[in-house]
Formats: sequence, C-alpha cells, structure tokens
Amino acid sequence: MNAPHRTVVVTGIGATTPLGGDSASTWEALLAGKSGVGHLEQDWAAELPVQIAAQIAVEPGEIIPRPQARKLDRSAQFALIAAREAWADAGFTAKAGEDSAVNPDRLGAVIASGIGGVTTLLDQYDVLREKGARRVSPHTVPMLMPNSPSANVGLEVNARAGVHTPVSACASGAEAIGYAIEMIRTGRADVVVAGGTEAAIHALPIAAFGNMMAMSKDNENPQGASRPYDVTRNGFVLGEGAGVIVLESAEHAAKRGATVYAEAVGQGVSADSHHITQPEPSGNGIAHALQNLMDSTDLDAPEIVSINAHATSTPQGDVAEIKALRKVFGAEADHMAISATKSMTGHLLGGAGGVESVASVLAIHKRVAPPTINITELDPEVDADVVRDDARPLPAEGRIAALNNSFGFGGHNVVLAFRSL
Repeated sequence: MNAPHRTVVVTGIGATTPLGGDSASTWEALLAGKSGVGHLEQDWAAELPVQIAAQIAVEPGEIIPRPQARKLDRSAQFALIAAREAWADAGFTAKAGEDSAVNPDRLGAVIASGIGGVTTLLDQYDVLREKGARRVSPHTVPMLMPNSPSANVGLEVNARAGVHTPVSACASGAEAIGYAIEMIRTGRADVVVAGGTEAAIHALPIAAFGNMMAMSKDNENPQGASRPYDVTRNGFVLGEGAGVIVLESAEHAAKRGATVYAEAVGQGVSADSHHITQPEPSGNGIAHALQNLMDSTDLDAPEIVSINAHATSTPQGDVAEIKALRKVFGAEADHMAISATKSMTGHLLGGAGGVESVASVLAIHKRVAPPTINITELDPEVDADVVRDDARPLPAEGRIAALNNSFGFGGHNVVLAFRSL
C-alpha cells in the first residue's frame, strides 16, 4: 500500500508512573503538582550516596498474572500495563484479528527502553554467584533483552506489521513514537502501539549515575530534589514506569468511529556529536531538531502553546534547551508555556518520552499545562515562560499544539509535536 504523508492521530493513552497506576491518576497528580519522589527503603540503598528515587508503589505482579509476571523484567511489566490501558482506551476489545477493527498485518508495536532488563541481569548475576549456575532462571535472556518490552507488547496485541525497539538513552521513548508516526504516515501500518518504559532503580545504576555527578544527592529533601530551572538544581532524580500511546491513521480511526485525542504532527531529530554524556552547551543540536520539525511539517510557531521540556534538573542541560528554543522561535517563544514534569515524576530515562507524550497529548486535549514544582528562585539564564507551582489553562478556542522534547546520552535529540483537531 503506497499511502505517503497520511495524517496520524492519537486514539489511546496509557501510563504507569510514580504518580499513579494509570494515565488518569498520573494526569491528576501532575495537575496538582504532586511529587512521586521518596526515600529508597531497600537494604542495598543504605550505603549509596544517593538514597532517593521516584518509585512505583504497586508491584506489577499484582496487576499482571503472576505466572506471566515471573517471566518478565520489571520494564516489560510496566510496558504491558501501559499498553493494555492504551489499547483498551483506543476502543479495542481484543487482540488484532480477534477484534475485527484492526488487521494484525497492519498493526505495529514500537516500545523503547534505554537500558533494558538491567535489574534482571543484576539479580540473576547475584543468583549465579551465591547459588550456582543451575539456579539461574532459564527466562533470564528473554527477560533482559532490550527488545523484550516491545516483543511482549507485540505478542499482547498480535502486531505483525513490525515490532521495533529504538535505543537512544533518554530519547528512546520519544524516538519510538516518532518511528511509529512514520510507519503510519508512509503506509507501513494503520495502527501502531508506541512508547517507552524503564525500570533501572537498582544499586548499580544509581551508584554509577551518582558517581557521574548526574544525580541529586538531596537525601534529606526527596520531594524537593528534582527542581528543573531552579538556580540551586544539582542533578536528576531517577524514576521508573512506562507511557504508551496508540497511533492510527486518521482514515482508519474515522472508519471505526474512534475517539481522537490529538493529531501526531511529526518529529524532529538531530545529534549533538559533542560529548557522550554532556549536552552541547549552546543548544545548537537541540535547535537543529526543533528546526527539522518545523521544516518537515505544516506546524506554525503560533500554534505551539505548550512544551513538555526535557528539563532533567541538571545545570547545563536545562539552560541549553531554553537557548535552543530561543534560537528557533525567538520572540514567539514568549507564548509557549514550559512544563518540566520531571520535577514530579523523576527521570524515567527511556520511559520519559512515552510518559511525557501522554502528558503532552492530554495538555492540548484538556487545554491545560501541568506545572513545574520546586522552583524557589528561577535561574536568570532560563529566559522562558515556565509554568510554576500551579497548572495553567491553555487557549480555550482554536487549534493549539504541544511539543515534547527528549534528549539522551550520546547526543540524541528528539522533538515530537501533537496538535488539537
């Protein structure tokens, strides 16, 4: 089927985050400015310099049948929970083929993870050392594979048009959604389940990030530790969870009478080629991604009223992103409300782009921008309209758009755009 440049829409959303077990509770907590960060209570955390994280309170094994959950890494469990919500929210009642509304040969799945099954790897290595080779789980390899979340979501919905796993560190979830948009736009699929997931709250990742000086060590004030744009910000707080959306060609959605949240306008991508972990300080790489988005879509700058910023609460990264927005949009950036939701969810790494896409879609669908919390004194270098403390209404009339920015170690930059219909 040759159907280039088809309009792509969002018909389903799902999430499981430190703020709530589904998209509705997560959204409610975001608007209320609630923090999901708390102390690590695990025994292995006692000697770590970083003892805080944004964790999901409910064990996935309490939601997914235990026999299935035992064969899945935590990251894949989160992906399944979010995907099931999004699939049902899109109006599908069974997997493709069983639900006649979607042809499995025209259905794809693109679920990303930045690190994959790292907790499975570390836990099973402990089993090997302490109990011997015969006690290592035979499910270890399929559990730790980076493509395990996408493969299991693909199996869940019976996706046969392609199952893919972009890996680009903290840009992975956004890259997955961008790839899914292109699958539909170019005619490879009619429906794609897309998003990101991560579950890396474990001693080794936390110790490693902490030793890189990338994480906040404000152990005495966990809920205030993630503070993007504040002059005293000192690193990100690790989070976990997943965000998934169902993307669909507008024609396919209309044919089955689906409810549409927003148009998925497109993506802009670039690479800094500057440093393996540090952002390019001038923001030029990010600006390139933003400009690519504007050049490759029919999006107009005045339509953009909300930006879910990458804003991880690091001294360099937060400012570089703002510089990039000014480079591309100039004075137009004055009317773009900036929300840094990692102040509440923590940084979900490969899951961030998925969860923050859900937030971006809801921002324009509900016409309200979530706040950024924990800003006591705004960094004077942050020349932007940051939504502080309280949610802010967006224009009640007319067509509006939201951007979701995601950047990752390695210099990966991905910008997604969603627009009201």
